[in-house]
Parts: sequence; C-alpha cells; structure tokens
Amino acid sequence: MRVHVDCSRCMASGACMAHAPDVFDQAEDGTVVVLLPEPPEHLHAQVEEAAAACPANVITIE
Repeated sequence: MRVHVDCSRCMASGACMAHAPDVFDQAEDGTVVVLLPEPPEHLHAQVEEAAAACPANVITIE
C-alpha cells in the first residue's frame, strides 16, 4: 500500500488523523501530512477508513 494526498485540496478537517493517527498528522495550517507513505499491513484498514472519511476526498491509495 502507498498513500498519496492532494494537500492543495485538503479542508483540514482532521478526519484522517482521527482514523489513522499513526499515518496522518496535521501541519500548522491544519492540512494533512503523511507520516508513513507506505504503512505496515496492520495499519491498512485504518488508512482505508481515513480515506473514506475524508470530506475533501484528497487521500488516494495504491
């Protein structure tokens, strides 16, 4: 799994952090920061939940 985000469209809702705090964080302006672009398998379900919960739909997974 590889995680990508389009930071230019991020709404800074924090939904990604709520679902996968080990993978996502927020910058000072509130926009998403990916801590683990290739998260370990045990975090995959959380990343998928975070992507589904993102109101701006900026998280993509390969």
